[in-house]
Amino acid sequence: MINHTMMVSFDQPLPADELDQYLADIERVMLDSGAVRSVVARRHIPVPGEEAIPALIATAIVQIAVADTDALAKAFAAPGVHEVIDRWQSRHPYKVGWANQEPLA
Repeated sequence: MINHTMMVSFDQPLPADELDQYLADIERVMLDSGAVRSVVARRHIPVPGEEAIPALIATAIVQIAVADTDALAKAFAAPGVHEVIDRWQSRHPYKVGWANQEPLA
């Protein structure tokens, strides 16, 4: 099994309800792909002073569990995935860093 962990960093702060909608949209489209075992999305918990660090600081974390690299490719090629990504990118630009790893626990 592989966990695809995405660190999503919006260029500008989002209202809470819009961030919730983004996370719900990503979860839904990934689950609808039929290629994932699970999707978990959470908000980043800010720590005082972190804005001074020259690094990508996530707005949210999305972790997608898949059986293997073929399933990961299938999930991101599924109908609707790029439409959701493109819609959110056009409304609220963001950067994404990710890591593919075996489960941590």
